[in-house]
Amino acid sequence: MRVLMTRTYPERVIAEAQRHFEVEIREESAPLKVGQMRGALALYDGIMPTLGDVFSAKVFDETENPRCKVLANFGVGFNHIDGAAARSAGVAVTNTPGAVTDATADLAMTLMLMATRRAGEGERLVRAGKWAGWHPTQMLGLHVSGKTVGIVGMGRIGQAIARRCHFGFGMKVIYANRSAKELDFDATRVETLTQLAQQADVVMLAVPGGADTHHLIKAPFFEAMKPGGYLINIARGDVVDETSLINALQKGQIAGGGLDVYEHEPNVPEALRILDNATLLPHLGTAALEVREKMGFMALNNLRAALAGEVPPNLVN
Repeated sequence: MRVLMTRTYPERVIAEAQRHFEVEIREESAPLKVGQMRGALALYDGIMPTLGDVFSAKVFDETENPRCKVLANFGVGFNHIDGAAARSAGVAVTNTPGAVTDATADLAMTLMLMATRRAGEGERLVRAGKWAGWHPTQMLGLHVSGKTVGIVGMGRIGQAIARRCHFGFGMKVIYANRSAKELDFDATRVETLTQLAQQADVVMLAVPGGADTHHLIKAPFFEAMKPGGYLINIARGDVVDETSLINALQKGQIAGGGLDVYEHEPNVPEALRILDNATLLPHLGTAALEVREKMGFMALNNLRAALAGEVPPNLVN
């Protein structure tokens, strides 16, 4: 079976793939282009794509009877793949849930602490040689212990974030979700996003990407937030209307933001990059070797099952 890896994945993942398949590894780090995706669907039995490889309906519409039987996505988010179009073409789509949960939640906490304690701004000050020394009112931020965290999306990652906030920092947890969750800690579900914005000192976004959550967070949400509030996004970039966020940060409508994802990544607007009250990371949510290896092995399990005619363990369409 021929398999295409659309990026250079960790060495152990590649070695495992080569034990089972004839593997081609794409050396480029940029996403596949439309023509490359169409070609891959025709030439390979399975593909391991990842974020940025946009297998849209257009790609499938012009690909008849593809050789490819499975897109084993490397990552939990799969909104870059049109599941309905893939299903119509006879192509299964899988993902890697669970493997990314703790690492992404840890990164959310990193961003929360960096943003609220102004760590990025402080590091830039030291590196620029402009630090004049300690004084009692130097770079005062928000002490998060005992504050209220509002989590938008209470799936695996949202719950992992909530546990860290509740047990680690004694924070009050409120959340917005389609349905109430049975949790092993105190948390209160609010009825509307506006209520969450009004009550939270820190807002954490942990919803999946896709049409239902596109620009879920926009100007009215920022207007409802506390002036001292912070927005942290480790979900998908287009969950937030980036223009509205920039406007809210520029005006001091909210105190700060911490972002690991962007609406048009890797392009980050200069207006956002120059803001001291914006903490910006380059999509590091799962950037730990053991996590990326676990994701890769999970994707390979999905590939092996699908190409053996079995139901993949993490089928999403």
